[in-house]
Amino acid sequence: MRDELGFENCRRSAEEASSLPPQCYITDGSQHAEVEGFFRRGWVGVGRSDMVVGPEDYITLDFAGQTVLLLRDKDGQLRAYANTCRHRGARLVDGEGTCKGIRCPFHSWFYALDGRLVSAPQMEAAKGFDRADNGLIAYRAEERAGFVFVCLDQAAGPLDDHLGEFLDLHAPWPLAELRTVRRRELEVDCNWKMFLEVFNEYYHLPFVHPDSIDSIYATPDPADQVTGAFATQFGRTEGTGALLESAQDSALPDMPGLTGQATQGARYTWVFPNMTFAANTDALWCYEAYPLAPNRCKVVQTACFHPETCALPGFDTRVAAYLERLDAALAEDVPALVNQQRGMECPDAVPGRFQPDLEPNVASFTRWYSDAI
Repeated sequence: MRDELGFENCRRSAEEASSLPPQCYITDGSQHAEVEGFFRRGWVGVGRSDMVVGPEDYITLDFAGQTVLLLRDKDGQLRAYANTCRHRGARLVDGEGTCKGIRCPFHSWFYALDGRLVSAPQMEAAKGFDRADNGLIAYRAEERAGFVFVCLDQAAGPLDDHLGEFLDLHAPWPLAELRTVRRRELEVDCNWKMFLEVFNEYYHLPFVHPDSIDSIYATPDPADQVTGAFATQFGRTEGTGALLESAQDSALPDMPGLTGQATQGARYTWVFPNMTFAANTDALWCYEAYPLAPNRCKVVQTACFHPETCALPGFDTRVAAYLERLDAALAEDVPALVNQQRGMECPDAVPGRFQPDLEPNVASFTRWYSDAI
């Protein structure tokens, strides 16, 4: 793919780099390479730890053509499995809930939460059949700072090598303590990378969000120079970036324990390939994006708050202003993204230069992508 498209300008600094070639956003071949290289062989951010709060909780996750069963076993250990029966491939479960074990709805094979096949009716007639050889297909699942990461490839490197300095840089925020207040899925008619890019650049704010959130954001600090497969940039805000300009009087208290820079704005972080979030003073917004087609993606949006905030009188009413801000900004971003996707499909579209102060996270992803693909 690299030989076909040419990434010679993508690996430069933000001051000199160009965006990814348009083919990366419009062709089946590019999406196939991304799914195989990123989503099947690397670490993928799939959400927050409280998707499965306690022992025996489960949720099914479908992304990039893969179906994954995420659960906590009886001891609370996080586990991930292929959501497919070892008998004849039936899908095991849908949705989310609580269970003592996993029973296939087709022929009633039953698995323990640690993946062992416990029973398989009448399979004693199959010569040489051993339940011990027919447990669920296990994947790697780990938690960091309240985020869940899954890797389908047992041969991939450790998660901490992928994340590098991620934990240290985000230590000022109590991310692991935060609770999910709303999680929702939607589909957007743009490439999955486009959705993540717009969340990670300030350049579009005065043009796409002139009356909703633009005036909240000051010129951001230079992007942090980090080790690990992520990009991050801190920006000061007038009030909280988690509310609309018109709703600043509705602000909830800061997260407990914040000091210094963390009390003055928001940190926007993109964990490659597919998860991004904004750590505000009072709330956490998180997005995951997954390819459905070159011009369509699934997006998971999560809004999180500290437990002390959630316990405040009237929180259920006050949080509505925060969710309204999330929805309003998204409603303004989506038409811009759909339009960008349409323009990218022009046969004469070419890579463009970055605004280095306002788009450095996107430039960092471009460099990572150019190597990783």
